[in-house]
Amino acid sequence: MATTKWVLDPTHSEVEFKVKHLMISTVTGTFSSFSADVTTENEDFTTAKVTFTADIASINTKNEQRDGHLKSADFFDAAKFPQLTFVLTRIDNVDNDGSYNVHGDLTIRGTTKKVMMEVEFGGVIKDPWGNTRAGFTVSGKINRKEFGLAWHATTEAGGLVVSDDVRIHLALEFVKGQ
Repeated sequence: MATTKWVLDPTHSEVEFKVKHLMISTVTGTFSSFSADVTTENEDFTTAKVTFTADIASINTKNEQRDGHLKSADFFDAAKFPQLTFVLTRIDNVDNDGSYNVHGDLTIRGTTKKVMMEVEFGGVIKDPWGNTRAGFTVSGKINRKEFGLAWHATTEAGGLVVSDDVRIHLALEFVKGQ
């Protein structure tokens, strides 16, 4: 069986997270610099070996002061831990129609935990230039405090300023390597 390398197309991919603010609204952030190392046997993604990384310094919540706080030791501590990583350990087929649960080791701020994400496989297609492309949507939820992102504050009424739960959403497109 031939090993196939897949190259992430960053212009057709995005990495996004959402966190409740004051428990009444949601703040959305992105990582603009990220990469993935993906290999499969032929074009069979159930055989995939995946390592994903995102550069903490590339965090963007559309608020420079908040971004600086997120990069600080209160949260990600980007100076000591410049990347977060996910290494795939197992893929479970959910419905034989493109839905999968992927399991892996997520490392944030030097702490590694096993996580599960839901994946929708968009399929494989030839683009107009003859390249083979594959698309995926990944979603899940983590508890930020489990990874050492423990900063918190409360409102006068005792409510949380920032939720512990972080929703993760990735839209990823890959091009089959030569």
